[in-house]
Amino acid sequence: MYDIIIVGAGTAGLSAAIYAVRAGKKVLVLEANTYGGQIVNSPEVENYPGIKHISGYEFAMNLYDQAISLGTVLEYEKVIKIQNKDQFKIVITEKKEYECKTVILATGAKNRPLGLEKETQLIGAGVSYCATCDGAFFKGRDVAVAGGGNTALEDAMFLSSYCNKVYVVHRRDSFRGEEKLLESLKQKDNIEFVLNSNIVELIGDENLTGIKVRNKETKEETVIDVNGLFIAIGQMPENAVFADVIELDNGGYIIAKEDCKTNVEGIYTAGDCRTKTVRQLATAAADGAVAGLAACEFIG
Repeated sequence: MYDIIIVGAGTAGLSAAIYAVRAGKKVLVLEANTYGGQIVNSPEVENYPGIKHISGYEFAMNLYDQAISLGTVLEYEKVIKIQNKDQFKIVITEKKEYECKTVILATGAKNRPLGLEKETQLIGAGVSYCATCDGAFFKGRDVAVAGGGNTALEDAMFLSSYCNKVYVVHRRDSFRGEEKLLESLKQKDNIEFVLNSNIVELIGDENLTGIKVRNKETKEETVIDVNGLFIAIGQMPENAVFADVIELDNGGYIIAKEDCKTNVEGIYTAGDCRTKTVRQLATAAADGAVAGLAACEFIG
């Protein structure tokens, strides 16, 4: 019997673990893939309070080392179901079942696809959702980035150091990303903005050779020759397996306020998987602290 089982070993989950084990609780973290979450793909983190500059991978590694050194148990197992038994919870993975007093869901979110024909087929053959993972493979080539938020702008900045030209395709005429980052991109002579436009077709069979872009106002379609397309149009949660236990919104996010409490007593949530306005590294860590301490208080 664990005091707390945390589903997800990203920033929110590991932060919750740190607070819980420091409070003397027996904590198990279950992770389907690898620790760190989305931040491991960020080459530079400069907006986390108290840390002037660090890579996402190093940040995640430090967080993991801290949690494990304090006594957190981490198992790489995919959770497929949670059962609420009032006095305790049963967390079921593909391998076994665990009992605990409380659960913290910190499953994060995954990259949202464009939903185009050939998109899945061309993953690894020109289509990517991680510029820092795959950008170096396109050194000296022309690529495109789809999106208008911070991730898209950060991807474009990163790729501009490797690639011959970077097209930033965005469906609006203005960006949601930070103004400072946008201004830095405008100073780059190998970045071109393609605004008010949607990517409507991926060109190429075995490998991506171009994208077809349609202007939303003029309806004019243009083919841009690129060897790589980096998609950064947001994320979506993976909470469907919990839908029979906790309340989700229409987008699939776990409904919870800043206290990180779900509609079920003893089940909490933290990080990008819950309903919230700001999804940043600092807010994920903050959620982890809130959820971890709330779970400890619930146990007593």
